[in-house]
Amino acid sequence: MTAAGGERAFRRLRVAAVIAETDEACSLVFDVPPDLASVFAYQPGQFLTLRIPSDRDGSVARCYSLCSSPLTGDPLTVTVKQTPEGYASRWIAANVRPGTELDVLPPAGMFVPPSLDDDILLLAAGSGITPAMSILKSVLAAGTGRVVLVYANRDEPSVIFGSVLRDLAAAAGGRLLVVHWLDVLQGVPSGPLLAPLIRPYAGYQILASGPDQFLSVVREAARAIGIAPRAVRVERFLSLQHNPFDAAATPELAGVAATLRVTLDGEVRTLDWPAGVRMLDLLIDADLDPPYSCREGICGACACELTGGKVEMVSNEVLDDADLADGYVLACQSVALTPEVSVTYE
Repeated sequence: MTAAGGERAFRRLRVAAVIAETDEACSLVFDVPPDLASVFAYQPGQFLTLRIPSDRDGSVARCYSLCSSPLTGDPLTVTVKQTPEGYASRWIAANVRPGTELDVLPPAGMFVPPSLDDDILLLAAGSGITPAMSILKSVLAAGTGRVVLVYANRDEPSVIFGSVLRDLAAAAGGRLLVVHWLDVLQGVPSGPLLAPLIRPYAGYQILASGPDQFLSVVREAARAIGIAPRAVRVERFLSLQHNPFDAAATPELAGVAATLRVTLDGEVRTLDWPAGVRMLDLLIDADLDPPYSCREGICGACACELTGGKVEMVSNEVLDDADLADGYVLACQSVALTPEVSVTYE
């Protein structure tokens, strides 16, 4: 075993079962030994990063959301949907069988509801149902909230977890409403078409997962009924810019020596920031308690708002253009570009 960043050392896990969900999608059920149970503890909506062998590159890394719930006794399970140009998803479908061992990074991700007791509107397209399943099962099992799921697919055969969703809705006593959207019947989702579906649940927590085009449509629909786009928490499915299993693949930046003013937990601290040191490492070394998870720029847990000065990020797999425009940066990836930098976590 080698490390991909401190606590983020990968582990090799055995695949206990492979479940065919549709002609294009399968679920991988992992066997987690008792001594690794704490390492692979997770929250509803998080993902795993898997190393996939590659003859051309040695390996590639891909993130797959967990469909299992940490609150129902489910084994650790991710779901993978094949895509025409998806090398990793096609390799998994062709090669992974019960007994296959894969290198896996511990769970990460911020697509997690703040509370399981609030009412939640989930909007998912295609394999975006995977984290939504983890969330809705967790709410039904351990929360008091009501869940509405709007689930878009090309056609009925492409619906993942169709029978599971029917069973969950039947057993939920009215706490789960599932609305299916099929392109062959209703057309491709658009903002004007989705807005009437969202309007009755404008006061719910809203979480959306799926391709960027679908997320843009969701934001458009939310805006049309007076919901700020930032109020919609999204999970984007992106290809990683670098391989977190390969430490040499992560570039380093020199940066400049700076003074960092940080507002965290109601306290303001001023720290000397050596050139080339990443902001998160500086905060940890100063015995502060900054939020973080993956330290690889792929989960967003360490995001903070830049309120003064400039930084450069080594990598960014999670912040979109709107986040960057609002001044958000990833502490785990940031080095200083100006002599004075200010950030806030408030």
